[in-house]
Amino acid sequence: MSDAWTAISEWMLPLVVSVILLAGAWRRVPIYQAFVQGAKGGFSTAVRLIPHLVAMMVAVSVFRASGAMDGLVHLLDPVLTWLHVPAEVAPMGILRPVTGQGSLALMIDIFQKHGPDSHLGLLASTMQASSDTTLYILTVYFGSVGIYRFRYALAVGLLSDFVSVLASVFAVWLLSGIIQV
Repeated sequence: MSDAWTAISEWMLPLVVSVILLAGAWRRVPIYQAFVQGAKGGFSTAVRLIPHLVAMMVAVSVFRASGAMDGLVHLLDPVLTWLHVPAEVAPMGILRPVTGQGSLALMIDIFQKHGPDSHLGLLASTMQASSDTTLYILTVYFGSVGIYRFRYALAVGLLSDFVSVLASVFAVWLLSGIIQV
């Protein structure tokens, strides 16, 4: 079964690119020109995003450097214990909605301390892959198009991040045989 998943994952990207190219050719879209035009639009969007990115990176750095992350994990320890979320990955669950790079750095730290194939390594990988950077999306993408009233999007995004942490814990337990259904 593992060989089948490996084969599927190796062929998925070339298959998707081929389907896109074939669909463009079928519709007689000038593929190269469309790509270049999209890249030009992407560059101007990237330039507009820079102030939002800098603000988010500064806020995350201040949050971690001030010790607020450690204090928050300590404050949440009883809840995390009740939910069976290991304290070592709790900062990832907190930071993941804010920054992908920050949570990636925490995941690499977990890999170096515990190994990528350890229970914590598998859990960190699953958490990294199963959620998105909600606050980053709201500040950068919503901000770049002028949407500043995103109360409901924030609530739904943070709720989905919370559910993804719990689902990650459950999935890793299930797949590693800790619990059986």
